[in-house]
Amino acid sequence: MTTETLVLVLVVVTALGFDFTNGFHDTGNAMATSIATGALRPKVAVALSAVLNLVGAFLSVAVALTVTNAVVKTFDAEASSASQALTVDGDGLLSIVLAGLIGGIVWNLLTWLLGLPSSSSHALFGGLIGATITSLGWNGVNWVGDGTKLDGVVGKVLLPAVAAPVVAAIVAGVGTWMIYRITVGVAERFTNSGFRWGQIGTASLVSLAHGTNDAQKTMGVITLALIATGDWDHTDAIPLWVKVVCALAIALGTYLGGWRIIRTLGKGLVEIESPQGVAAEASSAAVILASSHLGFALSTTHVATGSILGTGLGRPGAAVRWGVAGRMVTAWLLTLPAAGIVGGLMWVIGHLFGLGGGSVVEFVILVALAGYLFWHSRKQPVGAHNVNDEWESSQAPELEVAR
Repeated sequence: MTTETLVLVLVVVTALGFDFTNGFHDTGNAMATSIATGALRPKVAVALSAVLNLVGAFLSVAVALTVTNAVVKTFDAEASSASQALTVDGDGLLSIVLAGLIGGIVWNLLTWLLGLPSSSSHALFGGLIGATITSLGWNGVNWVGDGTKLDGVVGKVLLPAVAAPVVAAIVAGVGTWMIYRITVGVAERFTNSGFRWGQIGTASLVSLAHGTNDAQKTMGVITLALIATGDWDHTDAIPLWVKVVCALAIALGTYLGGWRIIRTLGKGLVEIESPQGVAAEASSAAVILASSHLGFALSTTHVATGSILGTGLGRPGAAVRWGVAGRMVTAWLLTLPAAGIVGGLMWVIGHLFGLGGGSVVEFVILVALAGYLFWHSRKQPVGAHNVNDEWESSQAPELEVAR
């Protein structure tokens, strides 16, 4: 096995590891409210979400192509093919991708341990950006594309990061207000029962939408690595086997369920009822699907959190834990730079040992860190058995009533 092949294998394995963490990190985006309201039993919810993530991963490749083309400045826009367009040598591109993936995984696992629903997408982009800056300098990052339209990191990542949760919160808030206005006078037992059935449909749609957006990011990264080794020469298509393995990885991660984050979203942010759950999930699905169609690599976590918060604002007298929301926003702001620092550090470590040896060292460090964080999580386990327990005051500030 050549050094280049060894590194490519490590990149693919690490990318699928990221896809797996993305799955269990983001299960709560689709299913937290359905689990919290009792619309679905916890294990049924994650199984349904896994199947729909698997299906959704095959419905679009627009976001995957965004990752391949619009984040790291690796191609000459004037060249006619990828093989002629590389602006950095293949080995250098492989090292950037591997270091960036490790940055994304480490941040995903840390925020999962803390129960914070941060963005897997921004963790990945942050890792890639950090490794690129360390390797190629600031000009190596495709910040604004060719300048003729909203593209690159600013247009495809940062602007959606700001706009998506705000739009989702407004849509969910208006939807929640309308639901409660329309159902005035209807007995609560009828509305809760009916909306629980509705939640099964809306939560399923969010899972399907999640597959069309988040699974694509790992597809794009693996395709980038294949281009670097000359095993693929198209920037406008994704190999079929890449689609299949990425879809399976995110589905498996989703099935295992990120119970800590599900608990935070379902019980820690807003005391949610079934009508709010329908509004939150419907608005999340609409925003994610629209963004996937446009190729925006947005954070489904930002969208889901914004939607849940919006339902608290849209229902008069609803309880919102603003302290929890504040910690989430802090994690969002830290995601890109924190993952970038890890990605940059990993690139430096790899560079010290050369391409082959450095890649192995990076992979070993990743496995060691992941093992430690998993071991630490076992001290206070969260699972299907306790995900719906009452939120204790020690976990967050007391409830504040939304005005």
